[in-house]
Amino acid sequence: MPPYTIIYFPVRGRCEAMHMLLADQGQSWKEEVVTMETWMKGSLKASCLYGQLPKFQDGDLTLYQSNAILRQLGRSLGLYGKDQQEAALLDVVNDGVEDLRCKYALLIYTNYEAGKEEYVKALPGYLKPFETLLSQNEGGQAFIVENQISFADYNLLDLLLIHQVLAPSCLDSFPLLSAYVARLSTRRKLKAFLSSPEHVNRPINGNGKQ
Repeated sequence: MPPYTIIYFPVRGRCEAMHMLLADQGQSWKEEVVTMETWMKGSLKASCLYGQLPKFQDGDLTLYQSNAILRQLGRSLGLYGKDQQEAALLDVVNDGVEDLRCKYALLIYTNYEAGKEEYVKALPGYLKPFETLLSQNEGGQAFIVENQISFADYNLLDLLLIHQVLAPSCLDSFPLLSAYVARLSTRRKLKAFLSSPEHVNRPINGNGKQ
């Protein structure tokens, strides 16, 4: 039996970063896909701590909240920096990713048609901090913090990839971020996952908007 089980809807949503992490790290996992029909029956929702998915099982440990899951994988797989200082810096990055992901979700699910143009116009300001972080670490030629990949890198990569679908030219004025996406996406196991049917055929969001 794979050590990990991911219970989530049939979309990339808040689980694709953990899929990327597990695939790139050579880990196996079991996927339990929850249809909206099943979810609307209410029993699974009622059993979830916050009434939401994803739900993640690591042996006898059950976790909720996608960022808590990423952090646990970071700790258990050595993807949380080499010391407390690096771990703190990775938390800064990941919280920044979460801020932008929430803005993106608000657009996608509440204001896509009316708000997309304004959102894309504001996007350079949202992305600039990540370009700045890269520039401060080995001239942008490494990872988001120091010289080893972390849970925050996978979360940031997913965020950048979905924004390239929303606004294909959004990284054109950010050479370090553009190179970062290209560099991470060519890692052998990650590249295989990103080209797999499991990833390619999975909708980004639950309402068809992207």
